[in-house]
Amino acid sequence: MAAEKKSTEILRFGIFELDQRTGELRKQGKRIKLQDQPFRVLSALLQQPGEVITREELRSHIWPQDTFVDFDNSLNTAINKLREALGDSADSPRFIETLPRRGYRFLVPVGSDEERPIKRSFGSKIALGALISVLLAATTWFVFRRLHYSIETKQRRLTANHQDNPVLGSVISPDGKYLTFADKTGFYLRQIDSGETHAVSLPQGFNAFPSAWYPDGIHLIATRVEEPKSPSSLWQVSITGGTPRKLIDDGGNPSVSRSGSKIAFVRGQDRKEELWVMDGNGENPIRLLSAPENVYFGVPAWSPDGKHIAFVRSTYLGQWTFKSTVERFDLASGHNEIIVSSPTASADHNAQLGLGLAWTSDNQLIYSVSELSPNQGDANLWSIRLDSDGRAAGRALRLTNTPDGIFRLSSSDDGSRIAYIKYSVNASTYISELSEGNRLSTPLRLTLDDWKDIPFAWTPDSRAVIFVSDRDGPFHIYKQLIDQAVPELLVGGNEQANIPRLAPDDSTLIYVSWPKQGEATAPTRIMRVPVVGGPSQTVVRGQGIGNIQCSRPPANICVYDEASATQLFFFRFDIATGKSEELPQFRIEDAPQSYGWNLSPDGKFLVVMKAGDVQKDPHFTLCSLENGSKREVIIKARVEIAGIDFAIDGKSLWAAAFTSTGKWTLLNIDLEGQTHPVLEDQETSIDWAIPSPDGKRLALSKASWTSNVWLLQRF
Repeated sequence: MAAEKKSTEILRFGIFELDQRTGELRKQGKRIKLQDQPFRVLSALLQQPGEVITREELRSHIWPQDTFVDFDNSLNTAINKLREALGDSADSPRFIETLPRRGYRFLVPVGSDEERPIKRSFGSKIALGALISVLLAATTWFVFRRLHYSIETKQRRLTANHQDNPVLGSVISPDGKYLTFADKTGFYLRQIDSGETHAVSLPQGFNAFPSAWYPDGIHLIATRVEEPKSPSSLWQVSITGGTPRKLIDDGGNPSVSRSGSKIAFVRGQDRKEELWVMDGNGENPIRLLSAPENVYFGVPAWSPDGKHIAFVRSTYLGQWTFKSTVERFDLASGHNEIIVSSPTASADHNAQLGLGLAWTSDNQLIYSVSELSPNQGDANLWSIRLDSDGRAAGRALRLTNTPDGIFRLSSSDDGSRIAYIKYSVNASTYISELSEGNRLSTPLRLTLDDWKDIPFAWTPDSRAVIFVSDRDGPFHIYKQLIDQAVPELLVGGNEQANIPRLAPDDSTLIYVSWPKQGEATAPTRIMRVPVVGGPSQTVVRGQGIGNIQCSRPPANICVYDEASATQLFFFRFDIATGKSEELPQFRIEDAPQSYGWNLSPDGKFLVVMKAGDVQKDPHFTLCSLENGSKREVIIKARVEIAGIDFAIDGKSLWAAAFTSTGKWTLLNIDLEGQTHPVLEDQETSIDWAIPSPDGKRLALSKASWTSNVWLLQRF
């Protein structure tokens, strides 16, 4: 069906608006310079969003028939200037898609000055993949086309929490009139249309966030973590207050059927998750599906008739790469099948699929999809129509086009209102002065942008930090002087360049080059490049290479690990010749993603530690490279260790930890397990600390995040 043309003075799309009367393009209210021909092209495309506009149609719209002009070059120039003004790309289009030998198509919803988006039959070819939360950044790929049906949408923000108080969870009521949400200050009920907000009265110390409503509109399910990093549990609470009732231990991601008689949820720990269903009162829990290690289930979504459950299954493939599918479980037969798959696609099709789903009463499946590089930190809502059996019956349709990521997706029963949390993660590099007695100064931020900037090494003179950043799409390697505000690019290109380490010769940087997105089975390479910059050279090729570490001079030892599905192997290698040999005495027969390790500055020891939840007296293992012996050391604290690095003198460890009190702390741990806290932070996470070669500073990896609830209205 043809798109509906609309004559209106102001057309809005995303954060842009086009004023056809004044001939102005504005971005968030600020005028953007746009010449006449690009303006006319944009105006024509906005009149028919989602529809193919041929080059001949654009020619007649822009140039009269009696005009003599180099049409092809002029139109190409106009399109290029228009894309430049919008920050768009021909290779990874967000707004304007080129259809070879046919024309162009505008990809996103367009609204009028009356705030009623233009109806359209549209969509685009887009790749979808997998996303796990805040901190599982990964890549996988779905290729979808459009679903041809008309829909109108409108978005607005429902909360405005500051970075110090992010929204932790939210869910919209079945009738779409109310929103429950929680942050650090409490648990709240908001009337959506009026904005009137009240605190829900819960017992003191009952810290939880809302996860699902019952159909009565009075009761809901809250997810509670009774101790930091302990398994979550599910509770029934009332918006009128009162004593919560526990439904089940070790449960999360709940979803209530429309009848209220059943609850689907996810349970499991240590990277082993299961899909369960139980009665609405928490009784008769039954396991539906079990997943192997490093497979994650998203929040289930019930079909309107309660016969099926849809969910996202996300599998970690290593090297920050995930593969995801949308699956449908038939409760009567116990049969599970993929309804949307994620075949490996080219590097231009590397979008990521979020873990949240909503299945509306009109059989639309709503989900989130990340944008393409270099906007991979942004995600937007899409929908696809399902048939009565819960199978895909059409093509995908984009619903939103805004920045930031998405999690905790919920829907009113009729699907007219979708509530979702938009979030932004800021990983930054900080510098702290280290004085006698391992005392630290207040950390000062080195990287002053909002990209993910993660430190891994220092230059030999201790004057600059070497870090990775996703500021141009894939992670690349940068160097920044500690007294400067702008970094210098050391390693760029199309591939992920990660985990840079200073080699023992103090003149070479080694790093891991992971395959291009969409080529997860391609070999991983260890590369070398001069610290001052220059061409890179391959040192080692392998499969599943992860961490790399090198000693400090005069020692001359470098080690890398290589992971299979169930084992972690360690190899010693020569950065000049690439020759490597396994260290079989240190092989780990366990899930490799669970382990972190570091090499001592003198090259004599590996310290290996298995990650886990907050626990009393965790331990690490000291492995001697000289004689192959191992010594287990108990850490005398109740913490979860996030990252470990040897101090520059090799006599202690710097360990980032999450404590039982809910705070992040940096510990100095001696090799007998005695701990000495040197830094605490309740607002931002501390991931690890890299000591400078002269031992006078630490480069800290810290992260903060913001999150707020948004509403999508579907008409």
